[in-house]
Amino acid sequence: MLSRLRNIFRVPDLRKKILFTIIIVAVYRVGAHLPVPYVDFQAIKSLQDQANNSGVVGFLDLFSGGAITNVAIFFLGIMPYITASIIMQLLGVVIPKLEEWQQQGQVGQKKITQWTRYLTVALALVQSTGFVFALHQGQTGGGLFNFAGLPEGTDLIPGFNAPRAALIILTWTAGTALVMWLGELVTQRGIGNGMSILIFASVVSRLPAQGGAIYSEGSKFQFFTILAIGVAMIVGIVFVESGQRRIPVQFAKRVVGRRMYGGQSTYIPLKVNQSGVIPVIFASSILSFPALIASVTPWEGVQEWINDNLVQSQGWFYMGFYTMLIIFFAYFYTAIAFNPAQQADIIRKQGGFIPGIRPGPPTEKYLAKVLNRITLPGSLFLAAIALAPLLVFALWDISQFPFGGTALLITVGVALETMKQIDSQLMMRNYEGFLA
Repeated sequence: MLSRLRNIFRVPDLRKKILFTIIIVAVYRVGAHLPVPYVDFQAIKSLQDQANNSGVVGFLDLFSGGAITNVAIFFLGIMPYITASIIMQLLGVVIPKLEEWQQQGQVGQKKITQWTRYLTVALALVQSTGFVFALHQGQTGGGLFNFAGLPEGTDLIPGFNAPRAALIILTWTAGTALVMWLGELVTQRGIGNGMSILIFASVVSRLPAQGGAIYSEGSKFQFFTILAIGVAMIVGIVFVESGQRRIPVQFAKRVVGRRMYGGQSTYIPLKVNQSGVIPVIFASSILSFPALIASVTPWEGVQEWINDNLVQSQGWFYMGFYTMLIIFFAYFYTAIAFNPAQQADIIRKQGGFIPGIRPGPPTEKYLAKVLNRITLPGSLFLAAIALAPLLVFALWDISQFPFGGTALLITVGVALETMKQIDSQLMMRNYEGFLA
């Protein structure tokens, strides 16, 4: 293992990519701890002390790596970009122009990426405005951050006025644009997917504090039992993430000039969990909207219902809704990532066929049928991993660390994908693979 680890740093190009990624992550973590101007630092300290007991603030803090409770310049983190990506993919189904861009390959993808950036900045501007008033509304006893357990009358922005609010909004919006740029830099010049790496860094940074919270709130038996459950979940995640359904493809022999081509066999690897951790991230992002609605709505009844049903993660309504979102996004993202009609057309044009299946529409129907069958257990597995810790915490009445399954799915999934990229880089340079 150590020799394979040394191989990573023997390749100059790979070493530069890894060091560049580490530097970008370090910059991101620094930005998650630098507070914006005009905030009350004593109130921030109270927010940090109480946030672990709040579903909504703890939920949002998971993806920002503590930037929410620090009221930092990277306050919004990567969430606006995730939301913008969801919206663009949903619109791609109903807007012909976006669907046309999706079929144009690299050129169309650049156009979609550019519009995703514009939408990210717009969402960041809207969310920043809402959060500024939510921070200030703590003094009235309402608002988003009152759910964190802050005393009534707390105002995180003393001396609130239009210029101060505008500066904070501009800082958060610019911070979101900077985070988006850092993620794209990692994708282009670093290792792994930049946005996933930043989410990974945010989640991992919270694990020690959350583990300590469990140890302090529960007994030693409960702590080590949860630790054992976490290890078992990691093993299960790795097992399912590596699972594939291999569909054989046979290519017919054909003569071109005096040479014979084809006659070889290959397979199409369909992963059991084709969508990875994306459904969990998308579902978590969607569940952040009720918290924002509750922070700005003037109706106390709506605030109480959202807080009781869509913010408290240990409620049955929350778990059921969360499960449905995960299953929906698993099928939705799989349909986007793998197009049976396009794949069947590629196989037909290359002179291939699936044994026992006619080329063309029958192949398309067969691929769609197999994909739907393996996506169901994959989506149920994602939901089970995301909900298992919530059930354990609800059984033992532990309010801390409410997003263990989500954190594990993200960390293990991103780590596996990144290590696969490193492994492929090593194999290309005739080094022994790290995962081999």
